[in-house]
Amino acid sequence: MKKLITYQIDSFTKEKFKGNPAGVVLNADGLTDSQMQLIARELNNSETAFLFSSNNDDCDGEIRYFTPTKEVPTCGHATIAAMYAKALEENLDSCVLSYKTQIGILPFEIAKKNGDYEVIMTQGKFDLSPAFDLKTTNKLLSALELEPEDLDEKCPIEIASTGHSKVMIGIRTREKLNTLTPNFQELAELSNLIKCNGYFVFTFDSDDKDILTHGRMFAPAIGIQEDPVTGNANGSLGGYLVQNKIVDLEGDVFCFTGCQGEKMGRKGVVDVQVKVENGMPSLIQIKGNAIVAFKTEIEI
Repeated sequence: MKKLITYQIDSFTKEKFKGNPAGVVLNADGLTDSQMQLIARELNNSETAFLFSSNNDDCDGEIRYFTPTKEVPTCGHATIAAMYAKALEENLDSCVLSYKTQIGILPFEIAKKNGDYEVIMTQGKFDLSPAFDLKTTNKLLSALELEPEDLDEKCPIEIASTGHSKVMIGIRTREKLNTLTPNFQELAELSNLIKCNGYFVFTFDSDDKDILTHGRMFAPAIGIQEDPVTGNANGSLGGYLVQNKIVDLEGDVFCFTGCQGEKMGRKGVVDVQVKVENGMPSLIQIKGNAIVAFKTEIEI
């Protein structure tokens, strides 16, 4: 029997049972893919992160991510959760750890402040697709139960990615955002057509000067009807806003805070920083707080 040190961490919040919950297994060495999938299904969070020891000097370890139904290449909130749990378990000082992921070796910064931690995740290379054609747009609007007049005219519908792609859908009002009732079967079927599993609907309709955007993220094709607070979506949104020149830039860094999870009663915030070179996103980082919901051991 191996005892797996297992945490459930709420990311992008300092309030328990808010933000986005992620499972974390800190000592995953020796686990098979099927065992990890079963553990992720049992914990039943949108993602569970598994940490492995390093086999060489290139990095500090490997991290893998599983939804309840499949493995995914990267995950923002589960990375925040994993680094937070590791920092607590090992009583780390401020440091930068390099972890191998399916999208390459990435640096994750752990900042110790007043006996607690913040985590800064460097995301993968930013990529942006061409805007959807009219036929695909109409299928998407139907699945989301949106009308063309709901859309924000300055926001093209495009697939943005920092390693795990999301469709960016800008709409005009927060009221509409919080009353969306998507057809999840239609969204899952559309995912097979467009080769993208996540749909991030966002709006600039904010009553808080410190919050630029509010969003919701749906990914039924990978077993996640709605994700409370999505690091990869908000990071990709930052690149999307810069590349499409939707936001005004001052200097070579664009920073904003995105809020998500309000409709689900799991409100959390993601701080996003986009470094810009020649008007294009060159490096995207997200920062988040976290809090332990519980710690346990799984015998397997």
